[in-house]
Amino acid sequence: MERCAVFVDAGYLFAQGSTALTGSKKPRSTLVLDPAKAISELKAVVRAKAPDSKLLRIYWYDGAVGGARPTTDQAAVANLDDVKIRLGFINSHGQQKGVDSLIVTDLIELARLKSITDAVLLSGDEDVRVGVQIAQNHGVRLHLLGIAPSRGSQSAQLLQEADTTTEWAAETIGSFLSVREDKTVAIREVVRQVDVVVTAPSGDAHDLGKIEISVTTFVTGLSATDVAGISAYWETARGVPADLDKKMLPICGAALGRNLDRAEIRHMRGCFQKAVKARIGG
Repeated sequence: MERCAVFVDAGYLFAQGSTALTGSKKPRSTLVLDPAKAISELKAVVRAKAPDSKLLRIYWYDGAVGGARPTTDQAAVANLDDVKIRLGFINSHGQQKGVDSLIVTDLIELARLKSITDAVLLSGDEDVRVGVQIAQNHGVRLHLLGIAPSRGSQSAQLLQEADTTTEWAAETIGSFLSVREDKTVAIREVVRQVDVVVTAPSGDAHDLGKIEISVTTFVTGLSATDVAGISAYWETARGVPADLDKKMLPICGAALGRNLDRAEIRHMRGCFQKAVKARIGG
């Protein structure tokens, strides 16, 4: 039976996808991914490039801080049918490491075991070329998928090595990736008015009130995709996802004009969980 596997370098997808949409690379924190639509577009490529093949699965490769817990985006992707997520790690400089080696290992192993006859690879990195070559030696046809302009975002040697090449235009990327609206100004305006809203006198209670309003405003501004990602994250983990924790800490710190102490951080996280559960329940 002919089978096709898909290998997705998420770092390339976000970096080049944001460039295709806006003309420049944007931080991951400013982007919103619709995982289901992204997977649907990937399956469409399989149907176009390997019409006689059955999809084995989609491998999604990404970095995680410490190589441990996934972000909300990663949890949402991992919970989808036909998807297996593989996590490398993010180093202290914010660089993704270990992902290319995971792609190469899986590609070679599936080819060696004759588990696949075709592979769709969304990546631009020269480092995966050796995996492509070895897989082809085992009889696998390699379909390279890029993001416009792929000639500038993918290794020339990798493009030459592939059996076929496909390029996603900005219109396709825009169907599942978007730039998040910056809510920082709106949150600061709410916090600026907090003295009117919070009736407690200055002190601990007043500061906790500022934190609660800041967190509630933050959660209100999350997209439906963000909330779905948090729900997916809570299926296997507890507490506040690390990516959102990092966003809230400076927001609440700005509201107080200082860093939060441990008790205030616990309060912030408790407010977050309460606010998200209210949105899910609503």
